[in-house]
Amino acid sequence: METSEVNQVIAAVRSGKGYGSMDPGLVERITRQEIAKGRGFKATVKAVRSVLHQVGGAYLPATPPYAGWLEELKGLPHDPADPVLRAFCREKMQYHASTRERLPVIETFYQQTLGGLGEVESLLDLACGLNPLALPWMPLKPGAQVILCDIFSDMLAFVDAFCVHMGLDGVGFVCDLVEQVPDNPVQAALLLKTIPCLEQLQKGIGSRLLEGINAETLVVTYPAASLGGRNKGMRKTYTDQFAELIEGKPWHVRGLEIGSELVYIVRK
Repeated sequence: METSEVNQVIAAVRSGKGYGSMDPGLVERITRQEIAKGRGFKATVKAVRSVLHQVGGAYLPATPPYAGWLEELKGLPHDPADPVLRAFCREKMQYHASTRERLPVIETFYQQTLGGLGEVESLLDLACGLNPLALPWMPLKPGAQVILCDIFSDMLAFVDAFCVHMGLDGVGFVCDLVEQVPDNPVQAALLLKTIPCLEQLQKGIGSRLLEGINAETLVVTYPAASLGGRNKGMRKTYTDQFAELIEGKPWHVRGLEIGSELVYIVRK
């Protein structure tokens, strides 16, 4: 496989709206996989974009105006309970399909998943999207360490700035979870509606993720319906999938359903 061919496809893929800020390593890996299938140039570019859309682009149909958001953030209160700050967070979370679906139950969600942990001192949010804007609803200790990872660098820059505004010890980095599972030791980790997306890239990745995440408590969720609102047997499919992932593991697992998500709280 010629390097020049790989670079040409990558350049064409990244020229499309929404693909320019994606993790370069992820884009290159998917590009090499699709080139190996022997399609023509245009078909390969289309196939690469299709895979990237499935794992990330579908949840964020348009790049948010991060520069404007950052300017708006400068004038907002720092208190996580302040209604003005929370209104800002709610409005911005509408931009991402995953957080938008969770908004109607956001208080209930974090009460039921993290509420029993006391003040959380360290949190890892994997494939975080805009979910760090939900930090005001989480039971975090003042100055808590918050570690964020996602495939979009511009999004991470914004949520990093939000953590700083909140007075939290925020660290964000671009990551491809198929290639590397962050092993930072934390009190709690969030893996929200992520495993189904990653399974499209690599079958069996869910088991490696659950084993590799170094958290005392892990909150794992699956969508109970598609982005279009259809069930399509997803509850049974994902219930069975998760049961297989934890079979034989010495973990305490509690399952529940909150809003449109199947939720599993794993105590390692």
